[in-house]
Amino acid sequence: MLERTLRKDHTEVTFILPADTPPGPVSVVGDFNEWQPGAHTLMPRKDGRRAVTVMLPAKTTHSFRYLAAGDYWFNDESAGDREGPNSRLHT
Repeated sequence: MLERTLRKDHTEVTFILPADTPPGPVSVVGDFNEWQPGAHTLMPRKDGRRAVTVMLPAKTTHSFRYLAAGDYWFNDESAGDREGPNSRLHT
């Protein structure tokens, strides 16, 4: 799930997943972090889910995927847009 918070000159995008699906560590990997695994690892929240917030320029489009333990890549179906194998988000 994605949550967007619009700011004056950027958008804060929060990537949210359930606490244990998939199990183990998960990071969001995309063009905004040079596709670097582990750069944005989802962390536990008080509500039991995992999340990470990334600040992105306003009015831009980005490709991303999640990477879980065991080299398991998957998309965010709530993104609503795809580019090849990747999810896309619009800020």
